[in-house]
Amino acid sequence: MSTGASRSSVGAVVLTMNDRPEEFPRAMASLLAQEGVDLDVIVVGNGCTPEQVPAGVRTVTLPENVGIPEGRNVGAANVQGEYLFFFDNDAHLPDTSALARLAAALVGEPGLAYAQPRIADPDTGATLRRWVPRLRAADPTRPGTVTVMAEGVVMVRRSAFDAAGGWPGHFFLFHEGIDLAWRLWNQGGTGRYLPDIVVHHPATNPARHTRFYQLNARNRVWLARRNLPRVLVPVNLAAFAVLTLARFRDRAALRASLDGFREGLRGGQGQRSPMSWSTVARLTRAGRPPVF
Repeated sequence: MSTGASRSSVGAVVLTMNDRPEEFPRAMASLLAQEGVDLDVIVVGNGCTPEQVPAGVRTVTLPENVGIPEGRNVGAANVQGEYLFFFDNDAHLPDTSALARLAAALVGEPGLAYAQPRIADPDTGATLRRWVPRLRAADPTRPGTVTVMAEGVVMVRRSAFDAAGGWPGHFFLFHEGIDLAWRLWNQGGTGRYLPDIVVHHPATNPARHTRFYQLNARNRVWLARRNLPRVLVPVNLAAFAVLTLARFRDRAALRASLDGFREGLRGGQGQRSPMSWSTVARLTRAGRPPVF
């Protein structure tokens, strides 16, 4: 694909475990059909040698499953582009201009660190609440500034991603998007939700993962201990604990959550780099104080 002055360069990262023989080829076909950008694509085999990879697409094979955020870090290190597009392998892009439009938003606003499209189930058209990266998520078609991200389908400015240190690879799964978003904001960047750019993704339940409740709770603790001013850590964790106790009626889920909470308190969160109080104020003004 020839480079033009108005074209943005995008590095796309896709992970695979060779367990989606129908969804993965469709995802790749929709990605390679994108127009208006110079596209470099890498497929990372998380504990496998990637299969069903289209001709001309490079791959990286990891001998073991290192988790989603670290797999994305590996992909980002092996792809070229002014912007990085992280793309779940069961999603697909119904519009061939999606990447160009996301990149245009980043080009047009130098302080914008990431751009988030609207994710919708391809069969029902529904956008799950957890896919809307802000509070007051009842209307998924409302655009605006956001302080977190739905990390499975998002475009990030490469320079901001590198300066933030990438994804928290040791999280393995869950909440890595909040961690990255908070660090992007702490660098002075912002996020934008662009619901008129739609990406299709099946409305799966994250609790299908066997360690969902444990990792969800552990990573919430790590998230707070890594990123918040010390005085806000207990406030954040207390709010999470109260919501968890109020939400779960299933004893097994509650027990797994408590196990994860205790695991997080024992440490392992990685290097602590608390956000500034000015970032706390910016996040609060944007509608999402980092205690919730």
